[in-house]
Amino acid sequence: MNEQLLQAKERMEKAVAALEHEYSTIRAGRANPGVLEKIRVDYYGTPTPINQMAAVAIAEARILTIQPWDQGTVRAIEKALQNSDLGINPQSDGRVIRLIFPQLTEENRKQLGKDIKRMAEDSKVSIRNTRRDTAEKLKKLEKASEITEDDLRDDEKELQDLTDKYCKQIDQAAAEKTKEIMEI
Repeated sequence: MNEQLLQAKERMEKAVAALEHEYSTIRAGRANPGVLEKIRVDYYGTPTPINQMAAVAIAEARILTIQPWDQGTVRAIEKALQNSDLGINPQSDGRVIRLIFPQLTEENRKQLGKDIKRMAEDSKVSIRNTRRDTAEKLKKLEKASEITEDDLRDDEKELQDLTDKYCKQIDQAAAEKTKEIMEI
């Protein structure tokens, strides 16, 4: 596999990994510590992720507990959770914060399903752009006589195989996430 194909493969893998990371932050009616990753708490003037300030655990299927290591940060964490787009009001006893995830409504599930499809399509576009850019580089190499016509044809086929493989992975990840949010 030549340098261009290796770079394309790496970019495609990153696109799939980014999509899977995005999917991990989607609230699916179950407690999932991944939904807290984007939330930052003002900790002595520094935006800090919650998982660096507290122990985050799943107490029950729909309850997430956050136990700050510094009890003085409980209010700051609560404020950050309330100001986030999470849509869940934190409950605190002064030491432990609880997030109770409500069951998703049918309307919310359908909207999340649309969001999942949109994210998947965006990732596929990224992969197709990588394919296009790499194909252009390969054609320039062939034009400059650095690779033969046969090499170009073989590399283009391998590039298309990579594209198909990663698009299939994206479809599979989207199907799994959609199935997960549609479960009651």
